[in-house]
Amino acid sequence: MDFKMYHQATLFYGLSVVIPWMFWLIAGYVSHIDSSNIIPQQSASILAFIGLLAPVGIALFISRNNRALLSDLKQRFFNFKGIRSTYIVLAFLLMPISILLAQGISLLFGYSLEQFQLAQSFSFTSGVFPVWFMLIIAPLIEELAWHSYGTDCLRARLNLFKTSMLFALFWGIWHFPLASIKDYYHSNLMEDGWIYSLNFLVSLFPFVIIMNWIYYKANRNIILPIIFHIAAGYFNEVFATHPMSKVFQTCLLTAFAGYVIYNDKNFFFN
Repeated sequence: MDFKMYHQATLFYGLSVVIPWMFWLIAGYVSHIDSSNIIPQQSASILAFIGLLAPVGIALFISRNNRALLSDLKQRFFNFKGIRSTYIVLAFLLMPISILLAQGISLLFGYSLEQFQLAQSFSFTSGVFPVWFMLIIAPLIEELAWHSYGTDCLRARLNLFKTSMLFALFWGIWHFPLASIKDYYHSNLMEDGWIYSLNFLVSLFPFVIIMNWIYYKANRNIILPIIFHIAAGYFNEVFATHPMSKVFQTCLLTAFAGYVIYNDKNFFFN
């Protein structure tokens, strides 16, 4: 694959920070105006959603007049031919298995067996949008940006390991303003304790390594990262998981990412 046509990394990442941050900071301010009034909460969720849409809009804007880019994008939605079933299975099952294992490990440290029950409610709210809807649509929209243009424009300049590390750092920073929006996932994480917010940021590094490994091993198929991302969000909400179990999950994902890198050094460092 010739990555040279993915050359506008500065433009893509610059706009993908500035525009969402602008909408999310405004949404954060609006969400705290009057907790008894539903209108600010609804307005905040709409502003937050517009910010979420920005990166995929930027990717399409950059690609709009480039036939080679658009052709490459289209074919990567349907290129399942030749993909090993291993990567398809991992896209679906790695995240649910990892959270179940993490909950099992937490039992050794005295955490409750009740974590394996289905959750009575979600750990956050999302304004006018149902949480189940956001658990599907948010990863879908994000990956349509990150794996249509964002990852490959870094890969044009860097090896896969550096690409993954730099993107994970960007992705963590990209999420920061969401913590200002009342009752959103990242806001609630901060209220639960600093260790859980820190864990979210740290978890992005092994998560991105594994997701990009699957992505490139699957011939840059865009659907598999979408499935992987949706599975991560959904199965971290479907059980009554204690936040500390997500810390253990990060440890498990880090171990798996390390194993993948060790066994495929050339793939990551060439």
